Amino acid sequence: MKPASLAAVLLMALAACAKHAPPPPPPEVAVVKIETAAAPLTRTLMGRLSAFLSANVTARVSGLLLKRTYAEGSRVKRGQLLFEIDPAYYKTVLDSGLATLAQDRAAYVYARVTAERDHKLLPVGSVSQQTVDDADATALGAAAKVRADEAAVESARINLGYTKVTAPIAGTAGQQQVTQGALVGSGTNDAGASGTLLTTIDQIDPLYVNFTVSAADLVTWQQAQQQGDVALAQQNKTTVQVVLPNGSAYAALGTLDFSDVVVNATTGAVNLRALLPNPKHLLLPGMFVTLNVSFGEQNHVFLIPQQSMQRDTVGAFVLVVGKDDKVLRKDVTAADSYGNDWIVTSGLTAGDQIVVSGLLDAHVGAQVRPKPWQPAANAAVTP
Repeated sequence: MKPASLAAVLLMALAACAKHAPPPPPPEVAVVKIETAAAPLTRTLMGRLSAFLSANVTARVSGLLLKRTYAEGSRVKRGQLLFEIDPAYYKTVLDSGLATLAQDRAAYVYARVTAERDHKLLPVGSVSQQTVDDADATALGAAAKVRADEAAVESARINLGYTKVTAPIAGTAGQQQVTQGALVGSGTNDAGASGTLLTTIDQIDPLYVNFTVSAADLVTWQQAQQQGDVALAQQNKTTVQVVLPNGSAYAALGTLDFSDVVVNATTGAVNLRALLPNPKHLLLPGMFVTLNVSFGEQNHVFLIPQQSMQRDTVGAFVLVVGKDDKVLRKDVTAADSYGNDWIVTSGLTAGDQIVVSGLLDAHVGAQVRPKPWQPAANAAVTP
């Protein structure tokens, strides 16, 4: 047989074998069967820290600032001496007031004794009624003068006490705002506060974290709560997890302690505030932080592995294996995550088999061979 004829025969034999060869088996995919579940209702928000208590330490009398008695940036106790203002003038005022008080007390004693004597002499006709009345009026006037002097002395004593400026609250004292030797005053300053600002004290354990949430979200959650899809937590049970600027999670949880009843007309948001323990003073007022706020619980949702979610120009979707082992596409709504899962609020049905791995071989309408997905065994699988 010629070589050309032999080649033709071989080609015909191969073609015949190909017509009778079995088709390749459907690709294998790993699936997870889903059921309704409950998941935390969380939002990631931005917040700013502020002091639990903050007090401006101001001069309440005028005078020369003599010295500072605390270390800037140190912790101070309530009532601790912080500054001293020259007390010489106020000592003089107090001494003068005490002298005037002593003089008027003596005058009062004389007027009272005279009035008592005239009252004894009136029945025997030694003095007239007019004399008695004048003596009583003089005694009453002297008594009033003594009370006025006592008030003036007390005022002078208070002003003298104000020359020793003490801490109004316990906390961390800030930087000195006025140097020693400067003249401080008790008048109204540019900020509208009375007295020269000397320093500021902040109490930062605990401290506040202020943030906002959109009014649209609040309305949506309240409507969902009425339908039983959401269970909102009480205010004192709404927790806040702070993420520090370096990306690490803060050890302690905060608790919501204030929710405004007014919506900001400019931003359309509601102001919220949480109380956060800060025993080690790791957090500082003015710091911006990321917050994971748990507002309650979502009911009747589906938790699906994050790697099973896909997105295109239409939106988020997953591939589902139907009863005939054919692949279907289902568009879903998933705005939040919980752990390693997406929280799907619509688009799926209980009992759906979601394709988790083998996504490259799974095409809509194609036949596949589903097998249960094992998270530990498939943790490193890339679809």
